[in-house]
Formats: sequence, C-alpha cells, structure tokens
Amino acid sequence: MMTGAEIERVQTYLRRLLGSDKLTIVPPLKPGFPIEVAVEGETIGTVDKDTDDGEVSYAVTLTILDEDLPPLPKAAAKPAGKTTRRA
Repeated sequence: MMTGAEIERVQTYLRRLLGSDKLTIVPPLKPGFPIEVAVEGETIGTVDKDTDDGEVSYAVTLTILDEDLPPLPKAAAKPAGKTTRRA
C-alpha cells in the first residue's frame, strides 16, 4: 500500500520524467483497489509498490488498447508471408 506522500513523490517523478503535468496518480477508492495512472482523467495504467530486502521500488504498468492506436500504414497491414518471384 502506498501512502499519500509516496503517491505524490511518484507523480512528481513521472511528470518530470515524461514532461507532462497532465499525468496524475489516482489513489484507490477502496483498500485493495489499484493505484491508477491517468492522463487528463483517462486511466492509462497502474502503479505497484514492491518492498524487497528493505529496498522499495515502484512499477508502472501501461495498458494500451488496440482500438486506441492509430491505424497501421497500408504496407504494414498486409500479413507477412512468402513472396513468390516470377521470372
């Protein structure tokens, strides 16, 4: 579980690292719920705290839905396969 101070520190670090004040770390609504990473109110992932042998680290997992990606360029959209050369 992350404290409010930890959430603030991770948010400050990520904003500086990624160059955007639009990023926010959203505390969970209920205990046991994930801590979310959001940009302009849209959840893009989660933050997890790990404590191992007295060392603390934070892991950020970003979730990207295929439907949110731009379309593939036409050349890249073709399935890869064998090419047959004709003489």
